[in-house]
Amino acid sequence: MYHVDIINTGGYSFKVKSKDYEFIVDVKGKGITPPDTLLASLGTCVGVYLRKYVEGAKLTLPEFSISVDAEFSKDAPACFRKINVDVDLKGAQLDERRLKALHEFIKNCPVHNTIKNNPEVEIKIEY
Repeated sequence: MYHVDIINTGGYSFKVKSKDYEFIVDVKGKGITPPDTLLASLGTCVGVYLRKYVEGAKLTLPEFSISVDAEFSKDAPACFRKINVDVDLKGAQLDERRLKALHEFIKNCPVHNTIKNNPEVEIKIEY
């Protein structure tokens, strides 16, 4: 099971704790924003799956980068309608078959699957 705790540290700043790690989410510029956190989660998940594919296929790929872009919709509800994930293999040469297999494999990262399958979200308020 995955679990994170989020603690409001005043105003629009939050401390996020996951296992033994912490980071700050802040919409006023002192940390990453919630929407950026979602995009980072997707991009890093794709990166993990890309690395898994490369290692499993015994390919050489010393480095790569991933950029994730999205804009909020202009209509309600406020949400991303389209997210673009761009993977740069930094000049690595893969044949068409390998490139297609890589693409299919990385689309199976759990964050991508979660977004794609529109999960049910239940919000409870305790007092």
